[in-house]
Order: sequence, then structure tokens, then C-alpha cells
Amino acid sequence: MLRVHPSSLLFFAAALLLVPWSGWLVSSLPCRYLARHWGIAWAGFDAGLALALGLTALATVRQAHWFDRAAVATATLLAADAWFDITTSQGAAAIAVATTEALAIELPLALLCLCAAHAVPISRPRRRTTARTHKQGAVS
Repeated sequence: MLRVHPSSLLFFAAALLLVPWSGWLVSSLPCRYLARHWGIAWAGFDAGLALALGLTALATVRQAHWFDRAAVATATLLAADAWFDITTSQGAAAIAVATTEALAIELPLALLCLCAAHAVPISRPRRRTTARTHKQGAVS
């Protein structure tokens, strides 16, 4: 028998509630909106993306056990960046540049992150070895 964790039901309910919510947003939000801190919002998002890319690189170099999570988070941010760059661009030239960046850089890098996260086996954190553990015959 399949056992369903209560958190699974919560996530499923949230997903179902987002469907009509998204429809309502599409029909009710204004086509134009002036944001006072637009530049700060984008700079903050890009700083978070830079941090995620840096952590993914660090996890790769260190062969850290949390590499897969960093890579998935980075892929998610890259896909979101591509989406919002394209959908918030104004004019044919800006949309063309955003689409080109998305197709040439952001989405391939996101796909690379997801493939790498899937390819790297999940392992337990490495234990530090000391002279004492070697003496006792323990191998990490």
C-alpha cells in the first residue's frame, strides 16, 4: 500500500491552488506597472544567481555532497532569469537579445546543472580521517 506523507498532500494542494490563482493574476494584473525599486530587485536577483553559481562551482571543486542541491537551485534561478528577462523586455530588439541570451547561455547552463546533478551519485559526507582512526583500522 502506498503511504502518503502529509507534506506531500500540502504540496499537492498548493499546486492545485496556484492554477486558479495564476488565471486570476493573468486577468486582473495591469499590463504596465511602475516599480520603485526595479533596479534593486533585479540586482538582488542577479546577486543571488551569482551566489548560486559560485556555490555550485565550489561544490564541484570540493566534490561536496551538497553539489546536487546547489546545481538544482542554480538551474532553477537560471530558468527564472531567462523567463523574466524575456517576458519583461520591451520592444523587438530587447526581446531578441533576451531570447538569444536565454537560448545561448541561461537555459543550456541550467540544463548542464540538471544533468550534472542527476549524474553525480548522492553520497554521504566524507568523514575526516585522523591518525587515531587509521590506527584503529577505520577507513573513510
